[in-house]
Amino acid sequence: MVDLREPLDSLIAPPSRFTAGTAFPRAKEIRLYDTTLRDGEQTPGVAFTPEQKYELAGMLSDAGVHIIDMGFPSAAPSERRALELILAGKKKGRIRPDLEIIVMCRSNARDIDVTLDTLARMGAKPSDCTFFIFTSGSDLHLKYKIGKTLLGLEGRRPEEWLDLPVSFYREANIKMACAAIAHARSRGVTEIEFGGEDGSRADVSYLIELADACYQAGGTRYSFPDTVGFFAPEGVDYYIPKLVAAFPDKPLVVHFHNDFGLGAYNTVRALHHGATVPTCTVNGLGERAGNAPLHTTVMILKELYGITIPGFRYDMLWSLRRRVEEYSGLPVGASEPVIGHNVFSHETGIHTAGMTIHPAIYQVIEPETVGGHLRFLFGKHSGAMAIEAVLQRHRDELAAQSVEITPQLVKLLLDLVKEVREKKALVSQHLDGVRNYYAHLERLGLTEEDLIAYALVLGRRQD
Repeated sequence: MVDLREPLDSLIAPPSRFTAGTAFPRAKEIRLYDTTLRDGEQTPGVAFTPEQKYELAGMLSDAGVHIIDMGFPSAAPSERRALELILAGKKKGRIRPDLEIIVMCRSNARDIDVTLDTLARMGAKPSDCTFFIFTSGSDLHLKYKIGKTLLGLEGRRPEEWLDLPVSFYREANIKMACAAIAHARSRGVTEIEFGGEDGSRADVSYLIELADACYQAGGTRYSFPDTVGFFAPEGVDYYIPKLVAAFPDKPLVVHFHNDFGLGAYNTVRALHHGATVPTCTVNGLGERAGNAPLHTTVMILKELYGITIPGFRYDMLWSLRRRVEEYSGLPVGASEPVIGHNVFSHETGIHTAGMTIHPAIYQVIEPETVGGHLRFLFGKHSGAMAIEAVLQRHRDELAAQSVEITPQLVKLLLDLVKEVREKKALVSQHLDGVRNYYAHLERLGLTEEDLIAYALVLGRRQD
């Protein structure tokens, strides 16, 4: 590699030339909130065992995230076991004592009581977790998703459902959310996150009314979600400043999905407007197109805006990727930004020639900073410079076998590489690989066909 005679920033226009001065909270005020264990597990076909959740919680703790959402203890015994393992891990020192643990509850006493009883049985206190007690936010969700529940709580007849105005459901929803928060408070819960699903499609004045009521009922942190990933950046510009201004002394959680590939960027944009708690998942796992990916969110902040999160282990991004791939059964795309298998790989002669002169010619992230490594692949697009660079890297090994690096050897290898790669293309098994991949995805969960097959068996047993 050539030593540059001039400073790199004088040879290129770095992002800081355009982003310097962009307002953000101070880096130490940003708290990374990972929801891989809960929202990530809601990816179709994904199911983590309690032991896997515990190991991932330990890795996330080591990586320096500040908050993890472990799931719904009220939903299943396995969730309760995962919570038990994670809290025990904090006592043993495997998980940082300052790592905040989120437990999810719907806005009803049952979810809250089951979770509290679970904590009591394992010798834990209500204050050992933050309770996320959530409801709905948009009028669509209020009337058509939870409308029948709200009717029942208000003592109204089911047949009134479609005829009652949205205003009825808005008011009933606030009463339901506040009652749930007050119930949790009465049972000793001290930290309560709250929010309304589908916030990015809700009336912002109603969200402020809902949040204000929840704060008065005892809530401690508001979470604003883009549940369906339908947020344009201009929508972030509209909602977030209003929410921050309404509650200037409170932290704001933002939870954005990635349906248009904007999850990470919209999250960063929300931080620019004063949000302080970005929610992410490892590998961008989550429903549909997933959540804001942890790797792109933290690297956009670091590399494009100069915001480095204190204590965060950027060098663990690749190891986190691999472990979550193994446990979820979902491999990350080879060209996924930052963590994809091929993002630090180079084959074409033009690129590899540039890389042997200086990596900055074609690469903006140093692979080792995120736990990756530079590698050259060889094929029909390869050039002599890359081959010689690799040979020089292994000079001692070759010399021990009396192999001398010469221009003739480089040319022979270049011709051989191109020939072998062309022959491989003729007998390519790509189609089998693609078919196996999609067959694997189908096997991750139970399909509709599986369900019908089970129904036929169980249905006959009932006869």
